[in-house]
Amino acid sequence: MKLLVLREGIHGTNAADYAERLRERLPDHEVVLARTPEAEEREIADARVVTGASIDADLLGHETRLRLFAGEYAGHGHLPLDAFEERGVGLTNAAGVHAPNIAEYVVGALLSHVRGFLDAARRQERREWRPMPVGELAGSTVTIVGLGNIGGAVAEKLRAFDVETVGIRASPEKGGPADTVRGPDDLHDALSRSDAVVLACPLTDATRGLLGSAEFTTMPTDAVLVNVARGPVVDTDALVTALRRNVIGGATLDVTDPEPLPEDHPLWNFGNVQLTPHNAGATPRYYDRLADLVAGNVRLAAEEGWDAAFENLVLPVGRE
Repeated sequence: MKLLVLREGIHGTNAADYAERLRERLPDHEVVLARTPEAEEREIADARVVTGASIDADLLGHETRLRLFAGEYAGHGHLPLDAFEERGVGLTNAAGVHAPNIAEYVVGALLSHVRGFLDAARRQERREWRPMPVGELAGSTVTIVGLGNIGGAVAEKLRAFDVETVGIRASPEKGGPADTVRGPDDLHDALSRSDAVVLACPLTDATRGLLGSAEFTTMPTDAVLVNVARGPVVDTDALVTALRRNVIGGATLDVTDPEPLPEDHPLWNFGNVQLTPHNAGATPRYYDRLADLVAGNVRLAAEEGWDAAFENLVLPVGRE
């Protein structure tokens, strides 16, 4: 079976590394890297699987044997879904590839707040040796909004710290690794009992502005927010007001609204706010995990045939 790797990798530069990882995992299959647009047009003709960050719908207009596009992102809204469906091309995404490292980020953020590392860093700059108040993560309650791959990984890692986790998801009947799983209508009750709130949900009409003035007022005054979802899930003006009035205890934000955060934005100036440049998902193991996922799907198709494989692939078109 031929697998074509498109020239644009997820960061635009690592397609060759990705192709090599796939060759290691699929020694019985042909893995080809297209380094030019002309090569993409030529090689797609007999490729059964194409993988890349995106694909131009025009490329699908060529006569091909293509059965699967393996996307390099968790999201798929940027892809030509209509063209996939029209031509019977299955689609898989990279859901879960970022989960281990983003979960580590969340645990690190929570520890940073509870152990006072932000305050300690400022005292170190002043060469000030003076005791400071700290807490413990053990015994705390953390509400995780969104129990997909990332939220689930957060819940699992927090179990080792003896943390009580409450998961909020649109379909609570699906359950999850959190100690308690509840629906959106129970959000405020969960917030009122939380020492920390972690946002790991997708940005949708239902989650845009999910945390605003009422939600921050509901949270305990020493509770912290960690956002690894999307900036607009939080009402930024309401967050700034809550921080200024000490309505909540602090925040770690890997995503903001607006993003990038302007240099003169007030969020830069809070001592209890930790900001990172949307890199919670960064990891040197990204391509290894992605190659494991794609290679597993290719082997499944080779062993069971495409029709059977489409019942088990990550995200076949029409089966979200």
